[in-house]
Amino acid sequence: MTLKRMRPEEIEGRSMEIIGEELARLGPLPPADCLPVVKRVIHATADFDYRQSLWFSPGAVAAGVAALKAGAWIVTDTNMARAGVNRGALEKTGGRVVCFMAEEEVARAARERGTTRAAVSMEAAAALDTAGAPLILAVGNAPTALLRARELLTEGKLSPALVIGAPVGFVQVVESKELWMEAPCPRIIARGRKGGSTVAAAILNALLYQAAGRRL
Repeated sequence: MTLKRMRPEEIEGRSMEIIGEELARLGPLPPADCLPVVKRVIHATADFDYRQSLWFSPGAVAAGVAALKAGAWIVTDTNMARAGVNRGALEKTGGRVVCFMAEEEVARAARERGTTRAAVSMEAAAALDTAGAPLILAVGNAPTALLRARELLTEGKLSPALVIGAPVGFVQVVESKELWMEAPCPRIIARGRKGGSTVAAAILNALLYQAAGRRL
């Protein structure tokens, strides 16, 4: 069997067509503003469960795109998610993406206090000087990051323009996500056990592509 050689953009475009066709067969489509995010996550995971498990607070997509257009700082809970952010799109928006998990000060504080580096990294995010730029949190691995971020929000020490909650696993994962369902800020949550750094990066990229004016 001989397969046609395809350019990367052709593969991506055809993949999105297939995803759109399959979503249409599965029933009502997600809201128009959320659909590009859902499709991007399915593209990254080949998992159509995200059609139903991705949850958006009202206006979350618009808030995320606006924040990115304003040069948002993105804080991830893993370097894998950080590496998955499309650099070309990020450069067009003038934003930055950082991860504090490998910082020695974060590791030392976590050891001394008997907590996780992910939790301490959210404190570093709260203390970050963004020079007035919006802050986006993208959590794709550690539920303790979401839990600590929620505490910081309640304490008035953190005011993110958007929270992406997509940790994966079994312990405190579902609970950490549910705590954000009633939070007073825009958020996109991958409800249930599924998620991961790939999902967090895919959500970010879907928003970044819109902010940077990319069609896909």
